[in-house]
Amino acid sequence: MFIGVGGEGIISFGSGQPDLPPPKEVYGILPDYNGFKYGLIQGQVNLREALVKQYPRSTADSFVITNGASEALDLSLRAIALLQKKKSRKKPKCLICRPYYYSYLPLAEYAGFEPVFTDLKEGRIVYEDFAKKIKDCKAVLINSPSNPTGRVEAIETLKAIEKITERYGVYVLSDEVYKDLIYVRQNYLIKGPHVVTINSFSKTFAMTGLRVGYLWSLDKELVKQVIEMKSHTSMNTSIIAQEMAYTATTVPKRYIDEQLVIWESRRDMIYKGMVELGLDLWKPEGAFYVLPKIDNPRGFVRDMFYKHQVITYLGEWFGAPDRVRFSYALDVDKIEEGLSRVGKYLKSR
Repeated sequence: MFIGVGGEGIISFGSGQPDLPPPKEVYGILPDYNGFKYGLIQGQVNLREALVKQYPRSTADSFVITNGASEALDLSLRAIALLQKKKSRKKPKCLICRPYYYSYLPLAEYAGFEPVFTDLKEGRIVYEDFAKKIKDCKAVLINSPSNPTGRVEAIETLKAIEKITERYGVYVLSDEVYKDLIYVRQNYLIKGPHVVTINSFSKTFAMTGLRVGYLWSLDKELVKQVIEMKSHTSMNTSIIAQEMAYTATTVPKRYIDEQLVIWESRRDMIYKGMVELGLDLWKPEGAFYVLPKIDNPRGFVRDMFYKHQVITYLGEWFGAPDRVRFSYALDVDKIEEGLSRVGKYLKSR
């Protein structure tokens, strides 16, 4: 992996890390902040109460603040697996939409799930296949907007998923860390008695290194199990990072709106550039990724790095072995230069 790799002349289309600055109010608290004691395992009350405004029928007890969205995913999957073991000794199955975020498969396996896959068509769920496979599963991972595809699921599909998962008592883990980075509509919050929404402050507010994420659920038994597990693992999430996250919730919405304009213009630039290079790809509708088809992806990723100083990620890491993922979380000059280097490489093959 190329996470953290950089240097003079290197252009990275790799890590999904926003290069835009966080709101100035977030780091404005630092000179006077002095809260360095242990905090609540579930998360600081002021932050959880601020999040209540975004989630209908919630209370502060509907949330657990975690070390990024990754811990929220990990704890949720392990909690669901533990709850299922109380009902059956049979190994539970988790439905994963492919292509998928590269951590989904190992996290599901670490928790003790047997993975089952439903393949996306043009980056979206095929409901007929989903409905056929979900009957035998105890959990499903949904990611919209998606990393790595950049696609957004149709609201009609999400509503159908709500109904069938409720009918079969399946837990839905809805990974919505890109919910504020959608170019085609507003985010749709999946509902249901066993829905767990995963989110973070990393992408919306460019706060990746602070590692503040959270899970939301109206399933009190699951939330209780997650808190119990967290109390024996990471304990409380960073107190100062939570205070900075709380401050982010008070920032005017225009901050997000202005960021979205920048992301959309970058999306248009990289999509147009790749189409002009003759690449086959889906047009992103959210997040900041493109996933073009590439002949000999391994050779492409290797040669682009060692010969052209361009970092890209293998699609096989995301369950898409014939593709390569590009993140356009970098300024337009670098996108333009990176596309130029890709073009030179393609012409030389």
